[in-house]
Amino acid sequence: MWFWVFVGPFAIGLALFTYVPLLWSVYLSFFDAHNTVSPTDFVGFGNYAAMLRDDAFTDSLLTFAVFSLFIVPATYALSLALAVMVHRTRRAKAFFRSVFFLPAACSYVVAALVWKLSVFNGVRFGLANTVLGWFGADQVAWLSTTDPPWYWLVIVTVRLWLQAGFYMVLFLAGLQRIPPQLYEAASVDGARPGWQVFRHITFPQLRATSVAVVLLLVINAFQAFDEFYNLLSDARGYPPYARPPLVYLYYTALGQGQNLGLGSAGAVILALIIAVVTLFQARWFGLGDREER
Repeated sequence: MWFWVFVGPFAIGLALFTYVPLLWSVYLSFFDAHNTVSPTDFVGFGNYAAMLRDDAFTDSLLTFAVFSLFIVPATYALSLALAVMVHRTRRAKAFFRSVFFLPAACSYVVAALVWKLSVFNGVRFGLANTVLGWFGADQVAWLSTTDPPWYWLVIVTVRLWLQAGFYMVLFLAGLQRIPPQLYEAASVDGARPGWQVFRHITFPQLRATSVAVVLLLVINAFQAFDEFYNLLSDARGYPPYARPPLVYLYYTALGQGQNLGLGSAGAVILALIIAVVTLFQARWFGLGDREER
């Protein structure tokens, strides 16, 4: 009885606000649902076929691919470097761990607005343009310049600042699980501290943590919405470039047409892509194999 007393409210909320909407979204994807969540016109897989033929939707998937190529390796390298430095420091370790983790507690919306209005503001008062002015360079309209696409610098840096500390904590947990006897044995064998020890001992021992971090980074890249929407949208709407899948589905389902059936089909396709990519990565890295356990 006490199990259901404590777990019951959470389970009910999870069912009402997560699983029921998910199942209803799958249901809507098989209907012509314009401006309604209780449609009657069954269209089968017509919404799915329409989404796969939509160039805007496929372009949004390409936007995700570009974004993941930037953010996944950058976050992985930065968070691993921070974890190694914090792990090796002898003083104020808790302070540095807290400082680097603090941005993870910041709202994506707030961070995006700070980047947009203060750091990468397109006028000369923005921090980035102020620094460029010190060297005599011209001002840059960071979020509206498409050739070269400077907006990627803004999007990637804000996501990097927000999430590097979180993954640093995951790597710190992995570093603390490495037996110190391995380093002692390496020292006895004549291994030089630094890159040689990191390459042959530390990095291989972080394999399971690295796989988990990469999987989480790819999934989070698929779900990118807040920074894109708050950085690039304005009173005129959202520009045609740098539109990730969730932003496209947002305008499809909640825009002028409010085609909830089409948007739900796109959401299901996106969820299936995430699941397939995640499973492929897990199999590629051998996550869960007998040797891994």
